[in-house]
Amino acid sequence: MIHAGGGELGALMRGHDWSTSSIGYPDTWPPALQTAVSMMLPSKHVMFVAWGPDLAFLYNDAYRPVFGNKHPWALGRPFREVWSEVWAEITPLVETALSGEATWSENLPLVLERNGYPEDCWFTFSYSPLRDDNGNIAGLFCAAAETTESVLAERRLVAERERQQQLFEHVPGFVGVLRGPDHVFEYANDAYDRVAGKRGFVGQTVRAAFPELKGTGVFEALDLAYATGEPYVARDVALSLQRTPGAEPDPLFLTFTYQPIVDERGKVTGIFLQGQDVTQEHQAVAALTHLNATLEQQVSERTRELLVTEAALRQAQKMEAIGQLTGGVAHDFNNLLTPIMGALDILIRRKVGNEREQRMIDGALQSANRAKTLVQRLLAFARRQPLQAVAVDLATLIDGMAALIASTVGPQIIVRVELDENLPPASADANQLEMAILNLGVNARDAMPGGGTLTITAVLESVRGEHRSGLNDGNYVRLSVADTGTGMDEATLARATEPFFSTKGVGAGTGLGLPMVHGLAAQLGGGLTIISELGHGSALELWLPVSLDPLGEAVEAKVAVTPVRPRLCALLVDDEPLVRMCTADMLTDLGYDVLEASSGEQALRLLDEGVPPDIIITDYLMPGMSGAELVSAVRDRKPGLPILIISGYAEPEEIPLDWTRLTKPFRSADLAQSIANLMRENAAEGT
Repeated sequence: MIHAGGGELGALMRGHDWSTSSIGYPDTWPPALQTAVSMMLPSKHVMFVAWGPDLAFLYNDAYRPVFGNKHPWALGRPFREVWSEVWAEITPLVETALSGEATWSENLPLVLERNGYPEDCWFTFSYSPLRDDNGNIAGLFCAAAETTESVLAERRLVAERERQQQLFEHVPGFVGVLRGPDHVFEYANDAYDRVAGKRGFVGQTVRAAFPELKGTGVFEALDLAYATGEPYVARDVALSLQRTPGAEPDPLFLTFTYQPIVDERGKVTGIFLQGQDVTQEHQAVAALTHLNATLEQQVSERTRELLVTEAALRQAQKMEAIGQLTGGVAHDFNNLLTPIMGALDILIRRKVGNEREQRMIDGALQSANRAKTLVQRLLAFARRQPLQAVAVDLATLIDGMAALIASTVGPQIIVRVELDENLPPASADANQLEMAILNLGVNARDAMPGGGTLTITAVLESVRGEHRSGLNDGNYVRLSVADTGTGMDEATLARATEPFFSTKGVGAGTGLGLPMVHGLAAQLGGGLTIISELGHGSALELWLPVSLDPLGEAVEAKVAVTPVRPRLCALLVDDEPLVRMCTADMLTDLGYDVLEASSGEQALRLLDEGVPPDIIITDYLMPGMSGAELVSAVRDRKPGLPILIISGYAEPEEIPLDWTRLTKPFRSADLAQSIANLMRENAAEGT
């Protein structure tokens, strides 16, 4: 007889129909079985007893979640029937227990069908033999714990660590993770090894790995950051590292940050170290300084005019070189930003982590967006941003911006707008032009700290012969933004359009505002001139070619980011593994089945083997077959297949304007918008 109590299962056993069970009614059970059941039922641990020739299954309330929808059907049924889907796997353990030897299994993987479908589960449990009143083994006793969540959590943690390590390997500069108050290396990327000139210091303390840094203050700075939890930033620090055994230490200049790592209780557990080797930059500056000093000593008054001309030529060559370098750097940086922004975007949309961790992820995404804006300005200066030059009504555009400019510059500054009547349309990219005008307005505001007047004018002018703008002959719209502020001296005026040159102080500006406007004007076939005198304000003139095309509006419909139904197949082509991985995650979230290819050649092989994608998404710049070559080859095979081009940067003549393209870096919403536009265009062409 089942005693009173025992929770739900005790009550269920007392009212159960045992007529079909091999062990009969509870009042006929042997004392050994009744004792085992009375011990099992009130326990809070997951337990069951299997008794008799059929191993009839008896369990407690704690075991119910393990059964899922098999409860209460399983009560009193043979063990083999209850867990038929895993019987072949656990039979050796059952037989061992029935032979008199207890078993122990830790995190044993099993595929259970407890909820009507197969699911991967993990359990830690023991089987112990149960003896009847005569001492013979009549069944077995099991104490168990389901460890599915902990196993999956550990796997997710390992995967996340692997992903972080992959990201660290592609982060510009050297990266290291130090643990504990002794600063033991837990991780260092390849760039760290190259800077150090040695390997194998993971597992060592900083002091043991770099004894030559004693007395430089580096160790003390680490101790302080660990003790206080405050970050430590060092710029252009001169150090000497013995990077070759037995050789003299190499002089280095490093910029680095010590960022304390804190646990969920706010306790510092380690230091995240990130930095850059700026030795070459220092050497270049030193060499240039020495060269300039030597030239100054040797130059006579007679050759100074020649040197001025040569300096101007060098400046032009330098600006051209910087422009070419900037375009390449921006492309590479966009490739780095794409997986970072994409991963952070996915984490935000999936609401990963607690509130504090979500704030940290959101802050990281905001910083990535600032980096994206910086890259866009670099591309504008380098004249490599993709532009859509159309006929723009400047009067309408400026009138529409007047209120925004007034609110941006503040109530101390009077904003005046003076526009020619019958002003012809200008050839420009409206979005980029709005950004340029706003940039000029902000610069004017900063030049008038005590208030003043900001005047925006637009007039038609004809350029013939020599002109201060340096433009070719033709008709232009001169857009001027003038202020009554502090003005510029000759030295500042000469460097005003140099990238990263700023008079606003550290942290107050990027030094890319005027270079961006200058690059935009040049890319549109116009120019930028600056008229300024110290103490008498400045006037910045943006010269734009008159457009011969009629005015028109291009309105692009916004498409919500919703999953694709039914699921479509996307063939994703990108040679950068991290970019490809992150883009694939975005596409999966959008509802696509994703096939990945690391090159154009591999993508074509998949098509030739019969893979039927609904859309192809391909990078533009790839080794071997480029994105443009892949598009041509695909259109020969499948003329109507939609193709989306993704690029870090592209000049207009490199990618045809009728191709749908997406610029890196991008978020999931940008990708969904571009795909929706492409599908809409293809549908329109097919009607």
